[in-house]
Amino acid sequence: MQLVIVESPAKAKTIEKYLGKDFKVLASYGHVRDLPPKDGSVRPDEGFAMDWELYRDKQSRFKDIADNAKKADRLILATDPDREGEAISWHVRELLAKRKALPKEVERVTFNAITKQAVTEAMKAPRELDQPLIDAYLARRALDYLYGFTLSPVLWRRLPGAKSAGRVQSVALRLIVDREREIEAFRAQEYWSVAAQMAHDGTDFTARLVRFDGKKLDKLTLGDEGSAMAAKAAVDGARFTVEEVETKPLKRNPAPPFTTSTLQQEAARKLGFSASHTMRLAQTLYEAGAITYMRTDGVQMDMGAIHAARDAIGDRFSPDYVPEKPRFYSSKAKNAQEAHEAIRPTDFKRDRVGSGDEAKLYDLIFKRAMASQMATALLERTTVTMRDPTGQHELRATGQVVKFSGFLAVYQEGFDDSEEDEDGLLPLMRKGDAPAKKSVDATQHFTQPPPRFSEASLVKRLEELGIGRPSTYAATIQTLRDRAYVRMESKRFFPEESGRLLTAFLERFFERYVAYEFTAGMEDELDTVSDGREDWKKLLESFWRDFKPKTEEVMEKKPSEVTEVLDEFLSDFLFPERADGHEPRWCPQCDAEGRDGGRLALRGGKYGAFVACANYPECKYTRQFAQPGGSGEGAEEDAVLGEDPETGLPVERKTGRFGPYVQLGEGKEAKRASIPKDLDDFDLEWALKLLSLPRIVGTHPETGKEIEAAIGRYGPYLRHDGKYGKLSSTQEVFEVGMNRAVDILAQAANRGGGRAKAEPIKTLGEHPTSGGEMKVMPGRYGPYVTDGTTNATIPKDVKPEDLSEAQAIELIDARAAKGPAKKKRKAPAKKKAPAKKASAKKPAAKKAPAKKEAKA
Repeated sequence: MQLVIVESPAKAKTIEKYLGKDFKVLASYGHVRDLPPKDGSVRPDEGFAMDWELYRDKQSRFKDIADNAKKADRLILATDPDREGEAISWHVRELLAKRKALPKEVERVTFNAITKQAVTEAMKAPRELDQPLIDAYLARRALDYLYGFTLSPVLWRRLPGAKSAGRVQSVALRLIVDREREIEAFRAQEYWSVAAQMAHDGTDFTARLVRFDGKKLDKLTLGDEGSAMAAKAAVDGARFTVEEVETKPLKRNPAPPFTTSTLQQEAARKLGFSASHTMRLAQTLYEAGAITYMRTDGVQMDMGAIHAARDAIGDRFSPDYVPEKPRFYSSKAKNAQEAHEAIRPTDFKRDRVGSGDEAKLYDLIFKRAMASQMATALLERTTVTMRDPTGQHELRATGQVVKFSGFLAVYQEGFDDSEEDEDGLLPLMRKGDAPAKKSVDATQHFTQPPPRFSEASLVKRLEELGIGRPSTYAATIQTLRDRAYVRMESKRFFPEESGRLLTAFLERFFERYVAYEFTAGMEDELDTVSDGREDWKKLLESFWRDFKPKTEEVMEKKPSEVTEVLDEFLSDFLFPERADGHEPRWCPQCDAEGRDGGRLALRGGKYGAFVACANYPECKYTRQFAQPGGSGEGAEEDAVLGEDPETGLPVERKTGRFGPYVQLGEGKEAKRASIPKDLDDFDLEWALKLLSLPRIVGTHPETGKEIEAAIGRYGPYLRHDGKYGKLSSTQEVFEVGMNRAVDILAQAANRGGGRAKAEPIKTLGEHPTSGGEMKVMPGRYGPYVTDGTTNATIPKDVKPEDLSEAQAIELIDARAAKGPAKKKRKAPAKKKAPAKKASAKKPAAKKAPAKKEAKA
């Protein structure tokens, strides 16, 4: 028997069909072991020795691999063709050798697509494991471990509230924070433009003023309304005739097929997908044999695919759309290795695959790959220049027309934050023509700050700088969001206060290690390791020699010293200029109570950083910073909003550990209510509304029982007779009427009664045995997969969103085979001993037998 190891069961199932009866294909389900998340897993003093631990939920699966390996004559490691795939194969080989289950013949095969041809050809060309690639993996894993496990304890002790730092993660965060600083420092400039709406031979067009009083106009030349109106009047009062008509041919060439990075960028622009969602879909398409391997920085297709693409173009379009020679591409990205093909369809005859988001992503990949081999698009750009009789004022109109669409017939690349080309059609005009002037407009504009990063533009910037690897960008971005260092609004990244604080700490105390050049340089060195040109342990020694002493140096600093440095570094952000004329660090509470010397500063506490007054303990003023609920506009100062008209008690806005809240009264009798995030203009009226909850909507027409509207831990809701319905906003809590409330409760009941059922994380196909639809669901004790009959827990090392259909079937079948969960039997109630007579003699107490120790 020949044993083949791959990562996923879907891949295993497909490959086994291609190989025949002599082969058995088993899945490792990704990585089988990792460094234990504890101190000492990497030991620099012992030559960077590393301890590995088999995942607990992989033990039974790996036992199956080991049992089959003992019976096999040959082991074929067929994991993915990249650094991670090589690492998984290495781990499998090492574990089998440790268990004395390694067959005599061990070989490595790789294929770029899961098709019969690709797999069978790969089997004919086996090789040894690539040791330099494994060394690069070991170096990267050790670097990330040493960075995180050495720096994180420093954060916990010197920057309370900080969660973690990562080698690439912290630099990506710095990019987002730096962009926010640019935006805050930006000062908008006013400028005006003047344009005439004109017509000629029945066609309307727009002409811009480009010269005024004999001077060429730049973007900011007309800087105020007065100069703009003078220019408008000059255009309004003059007659313009055509002086020049210039027509230029333009050529546009197609973009290369997708790499991992460009696929993530384009899927974000055109489909609105996150990087992680794009990679999950691409993984599914790859395992289904629809596309080539999706983790690549290569932009070239193999010759067979190029010819197939050209044939498909010829079948769909006229011969003009097939260029005379095939197109060849090379990557412009920093650190690109181009070891693998670009991402492309495995079959150019299949223009549709899958459904839903999978189908959308496949369509994008298919069209981009096909367009990359299509003819150049031919365009014509026309520029018409018009002047008044004095020659002092000049108007210009531009237009663009596509003469031959070429690749544009299939695909047009998207761009971030780019101004649209003027591609409107112009009427045919000749020198001496005098187009009719219908109106003249002077329009005010303001210069714009640099845009915040979207997922697409962040991925693009990371790749440009050579930071990290495209295959890790999705995980890096997700970590920043999971740690609440950033948030997404309108598909743009905003740094949270906690993210700004962490970045400030790292910039002040670990500046070298969050420098863009250092991180990019580390990637270059890792590439030299994977090429076999550098020893991986020497790379680690060089890093550790400086990094370890630096962490010890910072650890010796007092928390107050750290806070003092951060207070100065963040002063412009924490204490901006005040519109009321007060000094930025002015303390409102000291001022209100007539106390001198009230000056605010950053302080550190048990739960993180906060702003406090120098007059503490006399002044107990505090302002939350970089803690839950402390970011953004909602992080306002504590204040008295007014008095409750019914009780006369003060209504205060405060900030606690879990965010902002309002309070009525003092002490144990005080009433409190959290302030929801969806309230923009918070005032006394809103505070009194929140404190009045729950609100009685009315009496249910069927049961006669009251319907309540309130806000709970999971947001606004309705409650009636022990059943719940979800409301969409805080506003709706106070506006929902009886008819709407009854309808919401009825809908919730139809979804399963009681509380509204949780939405599935992912929906899969039907289970082959039970016929029930398989769904990945969130559960009280973690995510699980169900077919409606059997619930199976999802292993901790498998992301619920990444669970494939084959994995779901295996988990459900394994759980069903164990039978129903056994309910714990309650111990019978102890019978009371009968009451004894007072004269009865007590028996001697028996010595309790010694308890046996539980076996380990």
